[in-house]
Amino acid sequence: MSEILNANPTIRSAADLPSRGREPTQKSKNQRPFGLLSSAIPDAAYTPDPFNPSSASESESSDSEEEVEPIDEQEIYDLIAPIQDPEHPLTLGSLSVVNLPDISLSPTLPPTTLSPNGNNAQPQITTVTVLVTPTITHCSLATVIGLGVRVRLEQALPPRFRVDVRIKEGTHSTAEQVNRQLGDKERVAAALENGTLMGVLRKMLDGC
Repeated sequence: MSEILNANPTIRSAADLPSRGREPTQKSKNQRPFGLLSSAIPDAAYTPDPFNPSSASESESSDSEEEVEPIDEQEIYDLIAPIQDPEHPLTLGSLSVVNLPDISLSPTLPPTTLSPNGNNAQPQITTVTVLVTPTITHCSLATVIGLGVRVRLEQALPPRFRVDVRIKEGTHSTAEQVNRQLGDKERVAAALENGTLMGVLRKMLDGC
């Protein structure tokens, strides 16, 4: 990445970024690492791997016994806006790579009913969709940025959330190809085995 792909990006001031004046959800100290993502950011707290049925069921069980804290689009934005751009010493929020209107939450599975033994119902499964806008249409780092957003959300959100990160339509010349990689669990896992890439991700998430 010695050659700067976009030497003069548009930068938003901190005062222009959407904010509610509240801190993002803090990671629980007893959260465990993802199978996919545990090596990306060492010595940090993670939620369990949503692709691992045993870890997900265990965590969702404990989650169901506590009051479910509502999470909205602003809080998702607060989690990902501070991610550092891999090319510039600027955040994805300040570069408008992530934007509040491009974040949506939709129910994936309804909550379960009360179990026969009277335990609380399992919480509703919700999909978080984030549309990423690269600063230039031929940005070769679009996949890296998308991975950074996915890793950040999967490390921070409770296991009742599923993460879907895509390149926004019409903002990148190879968006379809990038979206296929970002949505493929096996390809994401293979990408995160690359030591150089993981070093980039660590640096991107260092300020989160």
